[in-house]
Amino acid sequence: MPFNFRMTDTLTVNLGPRIYPIHFGAELAAQVRARVDALASAGRRVAVITDENVATKLKVGLQAMFGDAPVRVVPAGEGSKSLATLGCALDFLAENKLDRGGAVFAFGGGVIGDLAGFAAASWLRGVDFYQVPTSLLAMVDSSVGGKTGINLEAGKNLVGAFHQPRGVFIATDLLATLPTREFAAGCAEIIKAGLLGDAELFARLERAPLTVASGDLAGVIRRCCALKARVVEADEFETAKDGGRALLNLGHTFGHAIEQVSGYGTYLHGEAVAIGLCAAARLSQKLGSITAAEVARVERVVEIHLLPTRLRAPLPLPELMAAMARDKKVRAGKLRFVVLKSLGEAVTREDVDPMLAEMCFCEVGAV
Repeated sequence: MPFNFRMTDTLTVNLGPRIYPIHFGAELAAQVRARVDALASAGRRVAVITDENVATKLKVGLQAMFGDAPVRVVPAGEGSKSLATLGCALDFLAENKLDRGGAVFAFGGGVIGDLAGFAAASWLRGVDFYQVPTSLLAMVDSSVGGKTGINLEAGKNLVGAFHQPRGVFIATDLLATLPTREFAAGCAEIIKAGLLGDAELFARLERAPLTVASGDLAGVIRRCCALKARVVEADEFETAKDGGRALLNLGHTFGHAIEQVSGYGTYLHGEAVAIGLCAAARLSQKLGSITAAEVARVERVVEIHLLPTRLRAPLPLPELMAAMARDKKVRAGKLRFVVLKSLGEAVTREDVDPMLAEMCFCEVGAV
């Protein structure tokens, strides 16, 4: 698949009765509005969930896409993936009398997609929803695949549902107002995609950092979505004994623990994942899969994309390990790690000595 992809295109996620399109383009306001109007014309109520930052920075786009549809604006940040905000979202759907023919639109980054998707999955035991991602991270990862959910004090994404969207609209012009730090956070998921299943993509990221001005940005985004779509099609509910959808968690076992112990919001999700990728690379080296030179290559790619390779401030190792033990990927008391077989191929392992994970945490700054 070329990196110089530019034209409007559609990629299909083939999940039988849950099949849906991912629409790509520089600007898709008209396409989103057409879908909203079609739903309204069919007598179906529409509701929109977004956050304060998006509602302010993309006010014109919000109006163009959704017109006078009711909008619930929630606080920006990881803190909104909570039981309290979920309750507010469900009350909003009730206030606007969404019945089973209604549809929820998630207009925002990964937090909004996860929150709105879970609200849609929960409301009346499931109504349709659409993803209109506004962050790079959401475009390349969280808007595709149907994982929705919220965080608990006990851990990240411990409450949720598999609920596939009816469609995804990825418009790269929405990235124009994205802060540099948020763009970099999205790059972490792109690096992850290259490491776990696309050596050519990883090599492209090594050559030069991806920026909002990169001519091949649209092609990179589409490539990541295609990779994730194929993985999800093969293992939608993450039930494969080995590999499968769990591979998409490369770096996340470490990263989720960092997010929880540091306090949600201290690190952006992509920043925690970036450190997690470095820790996973170190673990892969300790398991004899890759070399120290390859670990250095991973860290170099993370660095040139303005992402951390180590904790900014030390975090307590016992708390990190305890958080890791509560990870949703634990099976029969064993934690599955995603490690690198090579740069461009990942595997799952259940036979990892926890002491090795402790060593990797220490090497990235835990105490």
